[in-house]
Amino acid sequence: MALKNYLTFILLNLGIGAFAQGTLRGHVIDGTNGEPLQYAVVCLGNQGLSVCCDKEGYFQMSTHNAKDSLVVSIIGYRVQHIALTKTPQDLVIKMNRGPVDLESVTITPISNNASFHLLSAIDLHIRPINSSQDLMRLVPGLFLGQHHGGGIAEHIFLRGFDADHGTDVNVSVDDMPLNLVSHIHGQGFADLHFVIPELVSSYEFGKGPYFAQHGDFTTAGYVAFHTANQLDHSTVKLEAGEFQTGRLMAMINLLNDKARQRGETAYIAAEGAYTNGPFDWQQHFNRINLFGKFNINLASKEKLTVTLSSFGSQWRSSGEIPERAVNEGIVGRFGYLDSLQGGSTGRSNLIIRLSSSISENWFLQNQVYYSWYQFSHRYDDTFFAEDSIHGDRLRQQEYRNLMGYNGKLINHLYLRGNSELNTIFGLGAQWNLIHNSELSHIDDHFNVLNYLQLGNIIENTFNAYVDENLRIGKWLFNAGLRMDDFYFNYEDHLNPSQATRTKIIFSPKINIAYTENQEIQWYLKMGKGFHSNDAKVVVGNQGQEILPAAYGIDLGVNWKPVSRLFVNAALWYLYLQQEFVYNGDDGTLSPSDQTRRQGMDLSVRYQFNHWLYFFLDINYAHAVDLQAAKGDNYIPLAVPLSSAGGLNYKFANGINGGLSYRYMQDRPANSSNSLVAKGYFVTDLTAFYTRKKYEFGMEIQNLFNTQWREEQFEVISRLKGESKPVDDVNYTSGTPFFAKLVFSVFF
Repeated sequence: MALKNYLTFILLNLGIGAFAQGTLRGHVIDGTNGEPLQYAVVCLGNQGLSVCCDKEGYFQMSTHNAKDSLVVSIIGYRVQHIALTKTPQDLVIKMNRGPVDLESVTITPISNNASFHLLSAIDLHIRPINSSQDLMRLVPGLFLGQHHGGGIAEHIFLRGFDADHGTDVNVSVDDMPLNLVSHIHGQGFADLHFVIPELVSSYEFGKGPYFAQHGDFTTAGYVAFHTANQLDHSTVKLEAGEFQTGRLMAMINLLNDKARQRGETAYIAAEGAYTNGPFDWQQHFNRINLFGKFNINLASKEKLTVTLSSFGSQWRSSGEIPERAVNEGIVGRFGYLDSLQGGSTGRSNLIIRLSSSISENWFLQNQVYYSWYQFSHRYDDTFFAEDSIHGDRLRQQEYRNLMGYNGKLINHLYLRGNSELNTIFGLGAQWNLIHNSELSHIDDHFNVLNYLQLGNIIENTFNAYVDENLRIGKWLFNAGLRMDDFYFNYEDHLNPSQATRTKIIFSPKINIAYTENQEIQWYLKMGKGFHSNDAKVVVGNQGQEILPAAYGIDLGVNWKPVSRLFVNAALWYLYLQQEFVYNGDDGTLSPSDQTRRQGMDLSVRYQFNHWLYFFLDINYAHAVDLQAAKGDNYIPLAVPLSSAGGLNYKFANGINGGLSYRYMQDRPANSSNSLVAKGYFVTDLTAFYTRKKYEFGMEIQNLFNTQWREEQFEVISRLKGESKPVDDVNYTSGTPFFAKLVFSVFF
């Protein structure tokens, strides 16, 4: 009791100082739709003090002079200068949208979970977004690859990780996790194809395991997308391009302005896409997406959001072809060796979120979600290496019901001397019920020759965390502690048995930022993260090495050396207790060695004038296997050097677009580097003309028709006529020159 009274006395004394002076409170919102603007920067002109708006767009600061003035800025909006006439006062500041102006960007202490907000906001506003893949590529240093016909989640590369389809990158949409645990095609499988890109209003990303709000799979980093709560206008978009490519998208507001004024918004969106791709065996890839979102204010400080989405997709695939098959002229770069590859998938989601402002300083968010998911995939990577009669074609299938809960209790406390303490208490849970998780060997008529894996999986998780952000003057201190509790149950249908394993892991985080002034900020990040293993591995290994940990450290800087130049740079190190290479394609699942990665990230954003922008990302990583002999300690497919950059332009008359490149250096395809996955340099071009009521333009991928390989793997395969299997590189050719026309109508 004495300790409680002592702490209360300290906090009261800290708080009293803020009210002894003039206390300025404000609310920053979008002038068009009234949405709160989180991370808007409010600067007190005469004192040089700057603060950031909270989740609901509110800020508070102490003032000494009634003649002080405010400068309010946020990327994508016009800067506002506000003269103060008296204090204390409450302000509602409506921001008007405008061009990106890097000159107005102010570096200010910001919560650890949004430490890269400036980069993400700049890129989302100036770089063209035409697909969910473009959304992922907004993360500096993140590269994607597709190797099975466009219908499965993309392969992810980040910070020296071949992250498979999400094993080491945590991905979420509207706080609903996308990474699917114990997925038959890859642990952490994160399929973003159900997202209609035009609906994404913001995103956050972080590199490394330093974020208490993000748990499983957050080793290389995380990406969190947020869809718009309301549309600025309704849109119908039509796209048509080479390879019989077409896309029709519509998003439509359902309620009028009067409903908006009452705090009610609703819209629906739909997308249909089709392409045959550049391959000799036409893909017949098709996808249909449906999306709806409804918001209503239940009370003055209580908001209910309901989101429904669904997608379905089917495709045929040429798969990966051995390098020798092309070199010997058996097939061309876009040829195929098995015409029966392909698949189908679908996911339907329901998200219900209730957001409540309990008081001036307390905010509560409760969210539940449900997903129904199905996946079926046929592929053939080894051809006749295992079965010289029927071939080696495999099929993966699963059906899943997924339910989850996310809860946050947020306290924003304004302390003496314009200091702030932001505390987040989080609770979460997820239940995965996976039915008939199947890996089977099939014949030309899709009959099962034999099952390699077949069973039911129950995998449940529970998490709790606390995340503290304390800003004192120029310093920002973040401390977090996360607990994750896992339950694994596998019912094996091939060897009738059922086994259960459980495991708890604690992940501490400590991060420090020092904002020297509004032009430069130094930061140090330290933390522990983890990625979970597939339930079949956990049970098969008698519960050993269930949740291998990752330990990382970043030393970085955010810097504005001149008014229109923003630079982010970091040196980083990551130790992984167990590299997780998923070999589920052939039914073998085995843990790998301890690994170490270290490297450097550099991101540059420069605005030449009011219409021309430049971006550059350079990412270096050195990855080694710590338990392998020298010369045999390469980590397959770890990218040593990558870069992306380009120019984007936006004229006041509506002409806009950009020229960009993606570069990936050659990388080891196996542990000895005797097989090499070849790098590439690909250039893309976009050009649009945008007016208030319409937009038209074109997108060109691979402008110079570069011959490149999108995906590459070491595979031991045997072709017809070969006497024995051969260790070779299998690859999927990247898209050649591809032009697409786009026309949109706004209303």
